[in-house]
Amino acid sequence: DVQLQASGGGLVQAGGSLRLSCAASGDTLDGYAIGWFRQVPGKEREGVSCIASSDGSTYYADSVKGRFTISSDNARNTVYPQMNSLKPEDTAVYYCAAQIERGVGVRFMVGAMDYWGRGTQVTVSS
Repeated sequence: DVQLQASGGGLVQAGGSLRLSCAASGDTLDGYAIGWFRQVPGKEREGVSCIASSDGSTYYADSVKGRFTISSDNARNTVYPQMNSLKPEDTAVYYCAAQIERGVGVRFMVGAMDYWGRGTQVTVSS
């Protein structure tokens, strides 16, 4: 089984940038899609971005398109979402999760992820 460790959260002013990390252990990233989700108190966890190891395809929620970029470093077994032009509404706990790629396409949904890491808090001040 793969274990995931998210890090890189913190406090940043609006317009600033942060780079989160999702480090995998126990297995390589090959064969997994890695997704990032975020959640604020009282709201459902929502998908932010995802990258598939099979073909490198990426997905972004409309709310972060043009501001967030997700990439994968297979040598470090780590996935990085680079978050630019941050807004106060980006404030949330961010989680990374892995889905085993079974050859039927990535289902980027909370209930379809196979493994979860602990979250990291991102706070954007106005």
